[in-house]
Amino acid sequence: MPTSSARETSAHVTHTVVDSPVGSLTLVAVDGVLAGLYMEQQRHRPAEETFGDRDPAPFGAVTAQLRAYFDGALTEFDLPLAPRGTPFQRVVWNALREIPYGQTITYGELADRIGRPAAARAVGLANGRNPIGIIVPCHRVIGSTGDLTGYGGGIDRKRHLLTLEARGNTRAPMTSVAASAALW
Repeated sequence: MPTSSARETSAHVTHTVVDSPVGSLTLVAVDGVLAGLYMEQQRHRPAEETFGDRDPAPFGAVTAQLRAYFDGALTEFDLPLAPRGTPFQRVVWNALREIPYGQTITYGELADRIGRPAAARAVGLANGRNPIGIIVPCHRVIGSTGDLTGYGGGIDRKRHLLTLEARGNTRAPMTSVAASAALW
């Protein structure tokens, strides 16, 4: 998420809100590139005032791909992303994007994949700080016992996303909050 120093260097931050089968999603762009996807009541959700002006214009491709994902027609997102994080976090987030749709791995397996086999806990912390949930699929990482653990959007949402991917379709259409509730 953009910091005050990002704003000071004249980064243009905008956001919009879309409805989805897992609740409202706030999409945040920095200079037109997706930098955040946040769920309602998500752990580590930045303050609303950092989201910039409300403007749906930069999010056409994002909302189209999210709609296709929730409709079961898209298994891999193809979007430019601009997540803000430490070098280690970015390594973890890049590795998350390599986990195939419909599959899960453990935090330990993810640590192995990035060449840091003793760093399962650090991987879990980086996973929890993922600013672009769903698109950077942190929901595909599970505990070593196979339990659903540690999802910033809540275990029920994690279960929903994994169930969606396991069967390929939620049969729950995604609509824009603007279209359904005229919030802007």
